[in-house]
Amino acid sequence: MKKFISYFFLLFVHFYSFAQENKNSFEIYGQVVTDAGYNFNTIDPDWFDVMRPSKLPSYPKEFSPDGNVFFSIRQSKLGIKSNTHTPLGELKTQFDFDLFGFGKDIGQTTFHVVNAYAQLGKIGAGQTASAFMDLNVFPVTLDYWGPLSRVFFLNIQLRYVIMEKENEKLIVALERPGGTADGGDDLDNIGLQHVKPYFNLPNLTAQYRKGGNWGYVQVAGIIKSMKWKDLDASTNGLSGSATGWGANLGTVINTTSKVKLKLQGVWGKGIENYIADVTPDVGLKSQSQNPDQPVQGTALPVWAFFSFAEISWTKTLQSSIGYSMETINNSDLQSSDAFRKGQYGLINLRYYPVPNLMAGIEYQYGKRNNFSDGFYSTDNKLQLSFKFNFSHKITMEK
Repeated sequence: MKKFISYFFLLFVHFYSFAQENKNSFEIYGQVVTDAGYNFNTIDPDWFDVMRPSKLPSYPKEFSPDGNVFFSIRQSKLGIKSNTHTPLGELKTQFDFDLFGFGKDIGQTTFHVVNAYAQLGKIGAGQTASAFMDLNVFPVTLDYWGPLSRVFFLNIQLRYVIMEKENEKLIVALERPGGTADGGDDLDNIGLQHVKPYFNLPNLTAQYRKGGNWGYVQVAGIIKSMKWKDLDASTNGLSGSATGWGANLGTVINTTSKVKLKLQGVWGKGIENYIADVTPDVGLKSQSQNPDQPVQGTALPVWAFFSFAEISWTKTLQSSIGYSMETINNSDLQSSDAFRKGQYGLINLRYYPVPNLMAGIEYQYGKRNNFSDGFYSTDNKLQLSFKFNFSHKITMEK
């Protein structure tokens, strides 16, 4: 431990000295968040403190009983930013994490890397917001997850800033590929356990934004390749591929000094893993006319939107109110209880008594519709949140 502290101190002193010479900055920032509330219905216990319609019950009493109090600190966050002037341009770095477990840590309060990104001049590399998404269009919510339809994916990428002005920018990126598949009810009886995905091309994304005093509009696009290989040498009949593509259009409109509108719409095929409430990108469809390949994977079409208003009642009281919807065009071999449609709505009131302190209350509503069995489930939740922001920035001049 003493060695670690010594190394960290030497590294900081070295950065500090270098920064003095080059007019650099170094910032430590974060937030401490406590969420508490009451879920009048039920949701998958791994997602107890968020509203995700795809994680609502897919059959009666799946997560019973109704009515649960929850507490969480998983929105708490810590990060470091730096700006360093170099002969090749400004070097910007950002590393931060929250406590929201994913993957093998799903449902846990544990370290979760959000950004690990560096940009030198016009070239960037690392994990940060996909070029297909727009952080600024997201409404202010107490819910960590937010509108189910928002394009939200922090992906590992190589990006190039073609143009960046005060009210205009153009960015392209090559991003880590991926996707998920829904085997429906036929996973075992048609040998799908031998089918494995592979990705031999990166995803290509791009965004263009144009704005002014009124707000801005942004359009983004994506194209992705998804392939799968049947490893059963006796058949090799289930191999295939699909191309995913999508468009994302969003805008922020300053209607008055007190009201701001935030709107976003997305549509495409096989891009579900880029949408906040992730569902499978690929599903199975039947090919009865082809006995050698009775089923085929297909990219699932999706369209989604949200519409929110942010209202400043006073300098210390603010609200968000809005609605979001996501719809999947399911393939015929998906399970009857597969996710087809989700709806999400909320209204909140936030109080900022002093800088860097927020207390708020929020009502959240979610609804899930299954593919073909007629079942649907709803959820109603009240959430209280208390957030304390902090930061310390060191800027050094010559």
